[in-house]
Amino acid sequence: MENTELARNPSSEAEGHHSPIPFNVLFLGVGSATPTLGRHQTAQIITYQNDLFLIDCGEATQYRLIEQRIRPSRIRCIFISHLHGDHYFGLPPLLSSLNLSGRTEDLWLFGPRGLDDVLTTMFRVADQRLNFPLHFQAIDPTAPELLLDWPTLTVTSIPLDHRIPCTGFLFREKQPRPKLLRERLPDDVEVAVLKQLKNGQDVRHADGSIRFAAADYTVPGPPPRSYAYCSDTRFREAIIEQVAGVDVLYHESTFMEDNAERATEVYHSTARQAALVAQQAQVGRLYIGHISSRYKQFDGFLAEAQSVFAASSLAVEGEHVDI
Repeated sequence: MENTELARNPSSEAEGHHSPIPFNVLFLGVGSATPTLGRHQTAQIITYQNDLFLIDCGEATQYRLIEQRIRPSRIRCIFISHLHGDHYFGLPPLLSSLNLSGRTEDLWLFGPRGLDDVLTTMFRVADQRLNFPLHFQAIDPTAPELLLDWPTLTVTSIPLDHRIPCTGFLFREKQPRPKLLRERLPDDVEVAVLKQLKNGQDVRHADGSIRFAAADYTVPGPPPRSYAYCSDTRFREAIIEQVAGVDVLYHESTFMEDNAERATEVYHSTARQAALVAQQAQVGRLYIGHISSRYKQFDGFLAEAQSVFAASSLAVEGEHVDI
């Protein structure tokens, strides 16, 4: 397994913004440490443009991908929040299946230090050799870190407060380029002029005077979108600043407020605390999950969250959420 930085993806840049770029999250597993019927351990698929990203990989992730008719071979990057089993025990079999299916494309893996040792040991004792390049980048759990920087999208880590090193992930779209109003321009205008205007730049004559002002021939692109994933963590005020204004926030809510003391002891959050993060960060929508298997009904979680932040919902397995 190779340690390397993720290279820029030259194919990810969209040509114009005449139609919205797909950007959504699919909840594959929203349960906590102990799986139950109908609730699987944590896993999410992020779709951005034509790329798929997997966040966490609990047991049964492969089955959930099959059920949702998602080809694992389409996954470009995998992000693992921490080394508690319900968040990564599905990763070794997924990598093995990718190998058996004949994958040859590079796969990038971001996760805590030690994940590479775990996988290397498993591959060694199983005498398994991957036929595709697997690039691993360890995440610093103490400070936000830019993990991925593509022409239209960035992914940054979110330091969390859990019993072991743990990070969330912030997916943020870069400001889309302006939309060109081609009908306002002469038919014979040069391609170089079009490119310059698409980049929001004024086109000037040789003497410096303006030939085409970008403001007259373009309209601003759509607002950039963002999604934040906060895995296992106690309530942490530092998270609020980092996820401020995101369109969609997923935040763990293992307990209800009547078990707030227990939540603090085991480094988890309550539904009310997740809603406080959403409220103070002024996010667009909040989805809560990772509910303890001790709970059989979830209405109380939703009511508790909505009493603080009205735009709260329960994360439902199999649900697609557009960003």
